[in-house]
Amino acid sequence: MNAVERLAQSHRPQDGPLRVLAASGQLGYGIPEPALRRGMVRAPHFVGCDMGSIDPGPYYLGSGMMAAPPEMVYRDLDLVLCAALGAGIPLVIGSAGTAGARPHLQATVAVLQRIAQARGLRFRLVTVASDMLPEQVIAAMAQGRLAPIGAIDMPSAQQVHDCSHIVGQCGTDTLVQALALGADVVVAGRACDTAIFAALPVMLGYPMGLALHMAKIIECTSLCCVPGGRDAMLAELSMDGFTLESMNPDSHATPASVAAHALYEQADPCRVEEPEGTLLLDQARYAALDAHRTRVQGARFVARDKPSLKVEGASLVGQRVVLLAGVADPGLLDLLPQALAVVEQRVRTLVAGDWSVFAHIYGQGAVRPLAEGTLRAGEAGLVLEFIAPQVVLARTAAGVFKQNLLHYGYPGRKSTAGNLAFAFTPSEVDAHAAYRFVLYHVMQDVPASGIFALNAIDVDGQPVH
Repeated sequence: MNAVERLAQSHRPQDGPLRVLAASGQLGYGIPEPALRRGMVRAPHFVGCDMGSIDPGPYYLGSGMMAAPPEMVYRDLDLVLCAALGAGIPLVIGSAGTAGARPHLQATVAVLQRIAQARGLRFRLVTVASDMLPEQVIAAMAQGRLAPIGAIDMPSAQQVHDCSHIVGQCGTDTLVQALALGADVVVAGRACDTAIFAALPVMLGYPMGLALHMAKIIECTSLCCVPGGRDAMLAELSMDGFTLESMNPDSHATPASVAAHALYEQADPCRVEEPEGTLLLDQARYAALDAHRTRVQGARFVARDKPSLKVEGASLVGQRVVLLAGVADPGLLDLLPQALAVVEQRVRTLVAGDWSVFAHIYGQGAVRPLAEGTLRAGEAGLVLEFIAPQVVLARTAAGVFKQNLLHYGYPGRKSTAGNLAFAFTPSEVDAHAAYRFVLYHVMQDVPASGIFALNAIDVDGQPVH
């Protein structure tokens, strides 16, 4: 019997609280082991881990690469896999390998298989593939069922086809289907953070609203605490609310810190849109049980007739080279944007081809525009991106640009060289391929099946001698 089947047979909501251990808010960056161990001592009914996000940008979705260091991915997966299997409880992982496309899912499963072989572990693994075909997106566009999130444009059909990977963000219902196949471990491609922690409670019969609200908070582990951190978080879910407790004794879940987490990644703290419907938090209540724990009640859920689906896709722009330099000359600082424009014109007469340069002037509004009347800093950090179809062209443009800016004769200049300061050489750095988001949209009226592929695998690790 697998872990999900054991849990389904042994626990019902009327039996008492369901203990949910959130081990990681982004697996692969170092799970604090002491807090994880404390959490396992509390006998959780299952362990959940978020492994990815769109936050690192389009490169990882486009390239199929993981953002986290491979050694740390192995370490963290080893910790949670051994902890869950050792306790005989389910392990649920979502947004595998950063962006959750097929290469990320395959790479994550490969690491789990390596761990199983190294430790002689056997378990039933269910995977959820989140990849979508361009034709599915194009059909939704033609039917008026695709809407942008924020300022992104609607793509053309060709731009959709140009995406190297397209993923849909699976929700709670999809993970419930995966769990129903019977598993010790579930690994999903791109997934809603909430689904990782809400699916098992919903499967067992807990209210959707409370399960989603709990999941929305604990998916970031102890970030909702004072002080916030990365330590494992324990939630105890009942039919009328849930209790939150950090597994770091020095990190405290207070009513204010927990309630404030409703603002995390949300424009409206009272409404959270999920694939299956809307989580309403306008009647949520937060009460301190003691200095360390908070009790939460009152969340409601309103289902929609047909689920929606967040769609993400990235396409290749070109090869990127970055030039890093500092500027401290007062005369050049006053003219830096104009100087960059003049130098670009000069370099284009010297370096032919399809290349682009993008300037980020730190200290002069690179992060956010300077407030009116703000005095400029006494120095600026210059980050210049050069993007071209071939890396050799990007390198050439960066090198020629550097020398022309280094010796640029601006009005009022008092020296004949040294416009730039370099922290290291070479100051031009290859920065991988450049990708852009083509799809960051919501698809409406999504069919209940046909998007996500579920697969069950019996992992039988034979130790290497």
